[in-house]
Amino acid sequence: MAFTCATGKHRRPSRMQRTSVRAAGIAALTTTGVMATVASTPAFAAEPTPEQTGLIPVVAAGESVAEQIDDQVAVQKHAAFEEAARQAAAKKAVEEREARVRAAREAERKRLNTFVSPITGSYVSTGYQAGSSLWSSGSHTGIDFHAASGTSVHAVGSGTVVEAGWGGSYGNQIVIKMNDGTYTQYGHLSSLAVSVGQTVTPGERIGLSGATGNVTGPHLHFEARTTAEYGSDIDPVAYLRNHGVNV
Repeated sequence: MAFTCATGKHRRPSRMQRTSVRAAGIAALTTTGVMATVASTPAFAAEPTPEQTGLIPVVAAGESVAEQIDDQVAVQKHAAFEEAARQAAAKKAVEEREARVRAAREAERKRLNTFVSPITGSYVSTGYQAGSSLWSSGSHTGIDFHAASGTSVHAVGSGTVVEAGWGGSYGNQIVIKMNDGTYTQYGHLSSLAVSVGQTVTPGERIGLSGATGNVTGPHLHFEARTTAEYGSDIDPVAYLRNHGVNV
């Protein structure tokens, strides 16, 4: 009778598998009483237990390493979270600072483009083109603001001083070329606080009112002009109102 065998390769059982199988066999022999018979025979010495092989300490060490790795991962995640929070806070601070800078620049731009009255809280005491023998042209070329001597006189807008000094019948005067290309003139001043070439901003004090030149009393003579020269005057009330000043 012919015998056949299965084809293919067989792997040798691992040590753990062999240990488990032998342990199961020993348990069966003990149950049947066979183990008691052969226990005294040296050839049937028991396989070492997992404790004896050191498997339990290895497993415990593996669990300890795993716990350490988990702790490290947790620490790294926490550090990454804190770093992300720090970067977000720094970005927000930068954005807020840039927003404040933009707002400040916009506010300054608006301020420099505004116009104000040359005398705070004053009023027009003599109107434009009023007729009188007091003026060589026969009519008033500007407007007079009521002001006691020594009252602060302000630049009505942003510009550059082109004249500062004695102006004949105007007494001490200042002429400013405004940023929009027009000119403003301030006459009969008791003192000057600016010089030629100096830039000024809206509301900046440029001098003090007085009674220098051809006057009957202290006040501020104000003109709006198309050039720096006498005779190029335009209506100063309309000029100021067109720039948002209520006079």
